[in-house]
Amino acid sequence: MTSHMDHSAVTVLGLGPMGRALAGAFLDAGLRVTVWNRTPGKDRDLVARGAAGARSPEEAVAASGLTVVCVVNYDAVDAVVRRDAVAEALKGRTVVNLTADTPDRARDAAAWAADHGIGYLDGAIMTPTPTIGTPAGVFLHSGPGELYAQHRPVLGALGGTHTHLGADIGRAAAYDIALLDIFWTAMAGYAHALAVARAEGIGARELAPFANGIAAILPPLFESGAQDADNGTYSGAGNPLTSAVSSMAHIVHTSESHGIDASVMRAAECLARRAIGRGHGAGGFLRIAEIMSPR
Repeated sequence: MTSHMDHSAVTVLGLGPMGRALAGAFLDAGLRVTVWNRTPGKDRDLVARGAAGARSPEEAVAASGLTVVCVVNYDAVDAVVRRDAVAEALKGRTVVNLTADTPDRARDAAAWAADHGIGYLDGAIMTPTPTIGTPAGVFLHSGPGELYAQHRPVLGALGGTHTHLGADIGRAAAYDIALLDIFWTAMAGYAHALAVARAEGIGARELAPFANGIAAILPPLFESGAQDADNGTYSGAGNPLTSAVSSMAHIVHTSESHGIDASVMRAAECLARRAIGRGHGAGGFLRIAEIMSPR
């Protein structure tokens, strides 16, 4: 889509904390920014900084060749964008959807956009709002490479690193899901560790320096584990599954002795024991990735 190309203007739909951060970064970069939000009043600070506040989403998208959408989920995207007036105003323009949802929803949105003559790129923001507009931001994008190249100059105003993951429109969402899986599973583990530590009289601030040490062990394990997973080797030379399930059992026992819910660790232990039951006791913990998969 090139009929409305203008690298000096951008529209932002959605002014939650992240949407406001995106719009603010575009303003800081000197772009002409138009904003709109379903809840009135959230654009006041941005308008005071020079943004144009649109009265409707169709007015907002008509103001720029590129519209960036960042709302709570794709249901919210659909409620705003899939209106006849908005779709008509977007024809020949491009939407970059930075809303988090699933790969299937991204593919559905792209199909709808193609049917309506709208360029569409999907994306994911992998860092929190304070990183937007700084070198620390991390953005993932997927969709047609030519379309991404056309709009990369404007997206670059958001700072940080931008990675185009390929033409499969669902790929950015797939990365997002996988990476957030790591994050929330880790945070759940940390919350559980705090509960167990507290039950044993250990404060969170006492534990934190040692928790940071555990976190520092993980990056090299991710690297070696990725090679194992791609090769199907799952080496357990350093810590075989038989050893891992023993330590998991200790965690479950200690947790439940204090009345602490250990269901997450029990699930992990169960997967490890299933792998052992299939003859993989000498292998590494990541073998459970294959146990989880129906393939």
